[in-house]
Amino acid sequence: MSTTLDSYGEETGTKDQLVTPWNQQIASGVELLRNPRYNKGLAFTAEERQAHYLRGLLPPAIETQDIQVKRIMRNVRQYAEPLQKYEALMDLQERNERLFYKVLIENVEELLPIVYTPIEGDACEEYGEIFHRSGGLFISLNDKGHILDCLKNWPEKNVEAIVVTDGGRILGLGDLGCQGMGIPVGKLALYTALGGVRPSTTLPIQLDVGTNNQALLDDPFYIGLRQKRVTGQEYDDFIEEFMTAVKQAYGEKILVQFEDFANQNAFRFLAKYSKTHLVFNDDIQGTASVTLAGVLAALPITGGTLADHKFLFFGAGEAGTGIADLIAMEITKHGKISLDEARRKTWLFDTEGLVTKSRKGSLYDYKKPFAHDHEHIKDLVSAIKKLKPTVLIGTSTQGGSFTKEVLEAMAENHKSPIIMALSNPTKKAECTAEDCYKYTKGRALFASGSPFPAVTYDGKKYVIGEANNCYIFPGVAHGCIISGAIRVDAEMFLKAAETLAEFVTKEDLERKQLYPAFPNIRNISAKIAAAVAAAAYDLGLASKIPKPKDLLGLATSSMYSPSYCNYR
Repeated sequence: MSTTLDSYGEETGTKDQLVTPWNQQIASGVELLRNPRYNKGLAFTAEERQAHYLRGLLPPAIETQDIQVKRIMRNVRQYAEPLQKYEALMDLQERNERLFYKVLIENVEELLPIVYTPIEGDACEEYGEIFHRSGGLFISLNDKGHILDCLKNWPEKNVEAIVVTDGGRILGLGDLGCQGMGIPVGKLALYTALGGVRPSTTLPIQLDVGTNNQALLDDPFYIGLRQKRVTGQEYDDFIEEFMTAVKQAYGEKILVQFEDFANQNAFRFLAKYSKTHLVFNDDIQGTASVTLAGVLAALPITGGTLADHKFLFFGAGEAGTGIADLIAMEITKHGKISLDEARRKTWLFDTEGLVTKSRKGSLYDYKKPFAHDHEHIKDLVSAIKKLKPTVLIGTSTQGGSFTKEVLEAMAENHKSPIIMALSNPTKKAECTAEDCYKYTKGRALFASGSPFPAVTYDGKKYVIGEANNCYIFPGVAHGCIISGAIRVDAEMFLKAAETLAEFVTKEDLERKQLYPAFPNIRNISAKIAAAVAAAAYDLGLASKIPKPKDLLGLATSSMYSPSYCNYR
């Protein structure tokens, strides 16, 4: 029998003998190496290894962070499958936080499709199989009456930004229930990497209200509640308890980003809680802002003003109607016409065909402002020929729906039609970049929601601009935080769009690239943050008084740095 002292019973404990879990308060030794915020791996200096009881726990080599970045990228690039790369990066985030962000920031163009769209969608589909650490809070119907307790269990107390989903409509993949957690985790990683928001102040949350995805309910590896989604009053009461609890836990200025709620719920909650909380919905407002930016950037090529264009949206859910509304606001802002007049320049096309006044009785409320007088049209090509739009925007999640006939019809309406296939992930895109340039004979201005490679048509190379929300939401969040905003206003998203469009250069437009290069994205986020903060002050929504003289300087200087700290 072993004589080793087991004072706390960790080794001899059984199911019937309870053991108290305990840990050191000041990280040192093995605990320091296991703490992702403070772990530096082989970058611990000789002095730090001596002071923090690390002697013998690491190989003798002392490395720079730059060498560590090179090693990580070498290893990541060896994986053939994108999902394997995703898992490797998430593992890195769990063991060395600063190195993860250093790797992501310095290789943003290469890694963004891995940690964000389109691969995060694949990760959500497989989340039950690859799950090994939560990385956020899971709050289920079982926690009703105790949601505040759940929030108090989160170890960080200075939370400033939450991204929350109920998994009801993940990208174009539908109801993924509790496996939607990959979305808040990915979004908040970009809050930090691109927007400079400190990771310790961010909190990803998955609300589990069940799922109607039978394949998940039958999956032995599914990590959520095994029941159908609740709806109606029970669902609304659950959301209300959550929204009340976040204010109780973190105060009036806690930023809540709604993400991937089903259409009706997304619009309802945004309308309800935007009056009482600091909230925005990236699917509605972030998508709208980045799309508007692309259209504004294209105007030097198309000629005219925004008000001179006619817009047709294929897909009339959160994204489509959100974009339509923000475009109408921008036209009103600069065109000296009413919002109703501006909305008449935008048309929606949903699963039943063209949205018209004759259908108003059966339409959801969020579609009704765009129901105009016109005969009902059931096919997209006919709608294009009748309405003659100059801008076609796809948010339908119907892959390949912009057919040869659709694209050729658009080319008949304008010398440089704007065509945006925004649905994610890539397999859901309405058309490929290659098809767009092929069937418009190289005349279109194309942008997509997922990455596409450059296209060569008729001897000329075109670089594909990606209408990626990550241009917008990190900067918006950072701007709200540095200004102490108490509410989010649509003007902030207009300012974000206008700021982003200014970064598109003459050289970009010569390649028909409607969005700037990703390596510049932290500078873009800082400029957007400053513009959003300025709007907050102008609208009387900022609480950090007095207003700083140099908002851009504040936005830049307060951005999180992933470089290692030295330990005393």
